[in-house]
Amino acid sequence: VPRKNRQNRPMTVKHGSTLDVFLSMGFPKGRALKALASTGGKSVQAACDWLFSHVDDPFLDDPLPREYVLYLRPTGPLANKLFEFWHQSRQLCGKNKAHNIFPHITLCQFFMCEDSKVEGLCEALQNTVSRWKETFPLPLSLELYTSSNFIGLFVEEESAEIIKKFAADFATEAMSKADVRVEPHKKQLHVTLAYHFQPNHLTALEKLARGVDLKLGCDWVAAVYSRDIRFANHETLRVMYPYTPQNDDELELVQGDFIFMSPIEQSSTSEGWIYGTSLATGCSGLLPENYIAKADECDTWVFHGSNSFLTATASAGASLYDGGLRRRNQEEQGPGEALSLPSSVICQPMLMLAKNCRSSLVKRDLYICRHGERMDVVFGKHWLSQCFDSKGNYIRSNLNMPTCLPQRSGGYKDYEKDAPITVFGCTQARLVGEALLESKSIIDYVYCSPSLRCVQTAFNILRGLQQENQTKLRVEPGLFEWTKWVSGNTLPAWMTAEELAAANLGTDITYKPHIPANKLGISEPYETYISRSCQVMREILAECKLKGNNVLIVAHASSLEACTRQLQGLSARNSKDFVQVVRKIPYLGFCACEELEDAGIWQLVDPPILPLTHGPNHSFSWRDILFQD
Repeated sequence: VPRKNRQNRPMTVKHGSTLDVFLSMGFPKGRALKALASTGGKSVQAACDWLFSHVDDPFLDDPLPREYVLYLRPTGPLANKLFEFWHQSRQLCGKNKAHNIFPHITLCQFFMCEDSKVEGLCEALQNTVSRWKETFPLPLSLELYTSSNFIGLFVEEESAEIIKKFAADFATEAMSKADVRVEPHKKQLHVTLAYHFQPNHLTALEKLARGVDLKLGCDWVAAVYSRDIRFANHETLRVMYPYTPQNDDELELVQGDFIFMSPIEQSSTSEGWIYGTSLATGCSGLLPENYIAKADECDTWVFHGSNSFLTATASAGASLYDGGLRRRNQEEQGPGEALSLPSSVICQPMLMLAKNCRSSLVKRDLYICRHGERMDVVFGKHWLSQCFDSKGNYIRSNLNMPTCLPQRSGGYKDYEKDAPITVFGCTQARLVGEALLESKSIIDYVYCSPSLRCVQTAFNILRGLQQENQTKLRVEPGLFEWTKWVSGNTLPAWMTAEELAAANLGTDITYKPHIPANKLGISEPYETYISRSCQVMREILAECKLKGNNVLIVAHASSLEACTRQLQGLSARNSKDFVQVVRKIPYLGFCACEELEDAGIWQLVDPPILPLTHGPNHSFSWRDILFQD
């Protein structure tokens, strides 16, 4: 049901009036309070959504309260810079413990609060902030500190003592208003930038941290968050793909949901399966391991409200998790909530920055694309017998087959290991090129695998871009897929650059490959393939080293992973995980990377074009299906 924009409200929903609505609808009081607490008191609609999605939750009537915490959270230019650091450090060195929670200063330990007392807790925060507005130390003085396994910003001692007194005052007020015991943070106050990272990453992380300008403007807001205490020590996982249960003990998966997984519950599960609990429904069961990915701890937290020390603004409680799945809620924020970060930012601090918001750090773009639909997959491995007569003449027997095929010096049987793309494959590629043209994306160089399907795909992308007469294709054997996947004892007999040029496929006959075809070995080890892919990508990017030169790579499904992962500073996946990733990349699967000048790394970003999705169209014979004797 569409939500209407609401007017600005005080800091938290008054549960009294909202609770009356639930009671008049016939909901038990305990369930109504639990729904309101679990959605941050956002609205009756959000709480109703939560209740209806949790009808089968075995703990729906459990009186166990949620755990709450009070943070100081930065907003404004400094917050933007800190999120930029979060993203770059994760891309450069992989995830460390600091990435689990958005930038913050911890003011107290986690504490429990009954669902019926949450309104009083939020009122206590509002009252305390009001008393401390005049004495709160702004701007807040921060100092960078580094050690062998920790990097952070420490609050100057005098300011820290004032903030600790504020936290102690909140603890007193919370006891009075909500009957909860809050233990203020007694250690040094700080913003953690990185910790529990690999020792060899210290220099790179420290360099990034020194790039954070601590004099940038910032309003620090006091914010309350909560989490489900039952899953405090569980691993948080994100559902990447929907799954329909095949057995009674399996859990239905909805894309975007989160799963809580405890390692101690995995002892009896089969390989490739895990046991977990859905955040969306509260139900538990078995689920396939390759349908989920690791998420951050704070992704499932609920935001209950915040108060600014700089202005009189108070943001209303808003759930970071609404109606079973998190949604962006900017359209529901009132004018007074402008200082609050959008829920998508609070909840996912490491989300990729919007492309149009990136700074001058961007050097150039790298696009990697899988080839289009291939003939041997659509028409089967014996397609040659359907299309060539005894004399080797090509005969088109389906509208999705090309009208003609290029001449090959080795004869038509070389197509068996080096199949062309279909007519629809050409259309797929042209659509991608047209989308790149419409997005005003600039392609300076195009490299492709020597497989004919990749060369044809690249050429048709250039046709869509209207660059087929200006940009030549550089055929690079080093971009060929993992040779372990090639059947038989020999590699394909690829067409030469001259043959491809003669077939009007626009290849650069003067190009000298970085890895010649004779350097590729059959059935190469996985580590060799990954090393080869990394080497050829670094050499290609060095070859196109002028600032602003954008590169398009057209190769195989495996290329989207193998050619980008180490450019991001990440170690290669194991071969099992690699195969699972590659299986999910469709024809014309497309990814984009941008180079960051100061860190010297590449990062995955949103592509400039929409994804391409289509359904299967199986073979149809009117004679077999419709004709009757």
